[in-house]
Amino acid sequence: MVQVHKITLVVIDHDDIGAASVRDHLQDTHYPNHCIAPIVLEIDTRQVEWSDDHPLNQKRTQATEVGRIFQALNR
Repeated sequence: MVQVHKITLVVIDHDDIGAASVRDHLQDTHYPNHCIAPIVLEIDTRQVEWSDDHPLNQKRTQATEVGRIFQALNR
């Protein structure tokens, strides 16, 4: 038996490396004994105006803001 975990990550790309580079970085990281071998199946990107008080930068509002930004995915 093996466990399969679906994990949703939100990556805030301050350095503008792009979604493909984020995917490659996650997939190409060499974990010990290949115990973790992530495969990025899907990437969706949105542009947001950033400031230090942005809701994504606040723990209590992050989840709600992610839902708002990506609401089209939930329909």
